[in-house]
Amino acid sequence: MTLPNLITLARLIAVPAIVLLLLEGAYGWAFAIFVAAGVSDGIDGAIARTFPSQASELGRYLDPIADKALLVCIYVTLAITGYVPNWLAVLVVSRDVLIVGAVVFSLVIGRPLAIEPILVSKANTAAQILFASVALADLAFRWRLDTLTDIMIWTVAALTVLSAAAYLIGWIRHMAEPSRS
Repeated sequence: MTLPNLITLARLIAVPAIVLLLLEGAYGWAFAIFVAAGVSDGIDGAIARTFPSQASELGRYLDPIADKALLVCIYVTLAITGYVPNWLAVLVVSRDVLIVGAVVFSLVIGRPLAIEPILVSKANTAAQILFASVALADLAFRWRLDTLTDIMIWTVAALTVLSAAAYLIGWIRHMAEPSRS
C-alpha cells in the first residue's frame, strides 16, 4: 500500500461523511472536508508523479473512482436537499453510468475499450468540481449566489451532455471497427 493510495482511500472514506454532513445541514464542515478532499487529490497525484515507486496500478483505478464517487454523491445529495434540480443530478450520474457501462460491456464481449480523457470531458469535470465548490461554499457561508448558480447549472448540464455524446460516439466507432481476433 503506497502513500498516494492511502490518501485516495481517505478521500473515498470522506464521501459518506460529506453526504451525512450535507443532509444534517452542517454545510461548513461539508465544505471543509470537500476542500480537504480536493487538496488531497492534488497531493496524492503529485507524490505519485514525483516518486515513481509510489505510483501503482491500484492507484490508477482507485483515484478516478474516488473522484467520481465524491462528485456523484455531492450532486445527488444537493438534489435531495433541493439545492440543485433533480434532473441535473440524474444527468451527472447517467453520464458516468453510460461510460462505465460501455467500458464493462466492451470488456465482457472481448472488445476492451481504453478510455482516455478528452478535452470536453476535462472541461466537464472542471465545471462539475467548480460548481460543487461554489454550491458548498454558498451553503456554508450563505452567499446567495443565485445567478451564478443558475449559470453554472446550465454550464454543467451542457458540458455533461457534450461529454457523454463524445464518449458515446467514440464507443460506437470502437464497436464498429472490425474485430482483431
